[in-house]
Amino acid sequence: MNILMAAGAVLILIALLFLLATYRYSRRGRLLRASGAFACGITSALLGSIAILIMVSYLGYERLTAEQLVGVIEFSQKSPQEYTARLMVDGEIDRLLILRGDEWQLDARVITWKPPATILGLEPVYQLERLSGRYASVDRELTAPRTVYALAEERPLDLWSLARKFPRLTPGIDAFYGTATYVPMADGARYRITLSRDALLARPINDPARRAVGAWGQVAQ
Repeated sequence: MNILMAAGAVLILIALLFLLATYRYSRRGRLLRASGAFACGITSALLGSIAILIMVSYLGYERLTAEQLVGVIEFSQKSPQEYTARLMVDGEIDRLLILRGDEWQLDARVITWKPPATILGLEPVYQLERLSGRYASVDRELTAPRTVYALAEERPLDLWSLARKFPRLTPGIDAFYGTATYVPMADGARYRITLSRDALLARPINDPARRAVGAWGQVAQ
């Protein structure tokens, strides 16, 4: 990021020099040179702005090292197939969200690097993307109200979205979803959420969650 910040600052400085040259050439009536300097200035300013916006977007993500703790989620049942989910992420205010259904899933945006971007020495990063509920019954899934919550703020320029939409323009950036498989909800159940290099993992950490996972596994079999 230091390299990207420096590049952005240098390009903005170059843009200012070109725009100053544009002013001087215009004063002297050398319109052709003024036009060329103006075009170079705008191009440099655009590239510098993109570099800075990418840096800001990157800093909005969390660093990902090996398998990393993301947070804890706890459920309390309000009514049949309706739960209050308390999502606890270190350094953030707890989120209280109503989920409908029998199971929950958490998604994250993950960015990893490959050549040529690896020369920058960047670490993989992630950002929680959404939390959703699901009904175990297909009929209920088709007809009952569903709940999905966005966890990531929309930005004017997001590195993950840019890499997904324009992969040929962002060589060296691998952007994908890290997704936890659907896990059962139960009253009082708590799960620890971790993220590896390619997937979210949810592990039960109390008896209600262990019982829910055990019963869920037996039903699946």
